Amino acid sequence: MGHEIKVEGSSKEEKYMNLIPQIKALLEGEADMVARMSNTVAALHSTFGFLWTGFYRVTDTCGDTAAAGTASPELVVGPFQGPVACSRIAYGKGVCGTAWKEGRTLVVPDVDLFPGHIRCSSAARSEIVVPVFGPDVRKSGPGIAGYPSARTVTAVLDIDSASPGTFDMTDAHYLEMICRMCHIFTGHI
Repeated sequence: MGHEIKVEGSSKEEKYMNLIPQIKALLEGEADMVARMSNTVAALHSTFGFLWTGFYRVTDTCGDTAAAGTASPELVVGPFQGPVACSRIAYGKGVCGTAWKEGRTLVVPDVDLFPGHIRCSSAARSEIVVPVFGPDVRKSGPGIAGYPSARTVTAVLDIDSASPGTFDMTDAHYLEMICRMCHIFTGHI
C-alpha cells in the first residue's frame, strides 16, 4: 500500500504536528524494524529537507550485529537519507556516541563547537541526536553499565543540517515523541 507524505504549515511545530499522524499511519501494522526506520527517516527528511537524517544501531558485543573482533559495543549506521555516512561510531564519541552514553537528546547549534565532533560531512553545521530506548533485553554487558534497566539505548536518531542553529527544543520534543510513538525497537537490534 502506497503512502504520500503531505505536510502543511508554516512553523516548525505545525509541520511536526501534521507529520506525526502520517508517520503513525505509515508504521501501523508494519513489524519489520528496517521498514519502520526507513519510512520514519524518509518522512522526516522529505518534510524538513535536512542534510542527513538516519538511525545508528547499537551493536551487540555477543552476537550477530557485532563487527568481527570488536571488543565493545558501537553504533553502526542504519537506514538514512543524505550524503554517505560514517559507518561506525564508538561509545561516548562524537554527538551520537555522547547521546548514547548519556541517554539524552543533544541539540548542537554549531558542530564546530562540540568537543570531539565527528565530521562525516563537511557541509554539516548543526545537529540533533535523539536516543531510542528499548526493553532491557540484556542483564549486563559492556556499554550497559550505569543505564537504568528499562532505559537501554538501542539506537540513536541523528539529524544534520547545513545551517547553524537549525535545531531547538521544539525539534527535541517532537523527535522524542516520534521515536517513542514508533516503537521502532521492540527487541534487540
